[in-house]
Amino acid sequence: MTRSQPEPPLPPQPIEPPGVEKKMRPRPRYRAEGYRGADKLLDRVALVTGGDSGIGRAVCVLFAREGADVAFTYLPVEQADAEETARAIESEGRRALAIPMDVRDKAQCADAVERTVDALGQLDILVNNAAYQNHLDSFEELDEAQWQRTFETNIYGYFRMTKAALPHLKEGSAILNTGSITGLEGSPGLIDYSSTKGAIHAFTKALAQHLVERGIRVNCVAPGPVWTPLNPAERDDDEVREFGGDTPMGRPAQPEEIAPAYVYFASDVDSRYVTGEVLTLLGGDTRAG
Repeated sequence: MTRSQPEPPLPPQPIEPPGVEKKMRPRPRYRAEGYRGADKLLDRVALVTGGDSGIGRAVCVLFAREGADVAFTYLPVEQADAEETARAIESEGRRALAIPMDVRDKAQCADAVERTVDALGQLDILVNNAAYQNHLDSFEELDEAQWQRTFETNIYGYFRMTKAALPHLKEGSAILNTGSITGLEGSPGLIDYSSTKGAIHAFTKALAQHLVERGIRVNCVAPGPVWTPLNPAERDDDEVREFGGDTPMGRPAQPEEIAPAYVYFASDVDSRYVTGEVLTLLGGDTRAG
């Protein structure tokens, strides 16, 4: 089913970091109405960090459509978005568990995993997706407080969630990480964010090598521009207006266009022989790989 997607010029967005998707116009598209489930994840349990909105929300919905029960984490300020995600999961006939927490906190990471296992009975798929970014015009503006917050969220959070989840994972389980084109090519206004995404790509490859003998696969999805709250929340109106316009397809991706890659990596049927990969989704750009 062919469907036109929003493209620049895009209107200013009345949101501030971390960004509430409910307030965005046009709304990011996550329902993937043309996607038909095939029980690829039937009766498995997934935990998705930052699953309240954006890519994380779309992943939650498609995982549920493929038969998984889904727990997801969110910041308390994103309660309204989290409630919508939970309803969307349940509308697919699967159980949803919404967990307010901050991945910067080690104890909260451990608690999120334990709550998932207690409520849903097991854990088969971990999706490390929660992220923080803040554009700056110059390196001199980047202070240690922001550097630490970005690393605590984007890579320490992945490390802590993985450490907590690993004792529950077994052969056939999967760990999926969200990287970024910025981690491959850099971005002058996102030096700290780009650095963490590069670290995530290396973390993916090293962890995949470490866990391959246990039958646990580790892969990474590295998108280009995606229409999610994370991006317009901290960009000025001119940047929002042209967001994604420099891709060959001339527009940002919608979350529903990114989420199927996560299904592919999560499904032992589709990607049993795939681990340690960083998959770029760039709207036709072929410069990174």
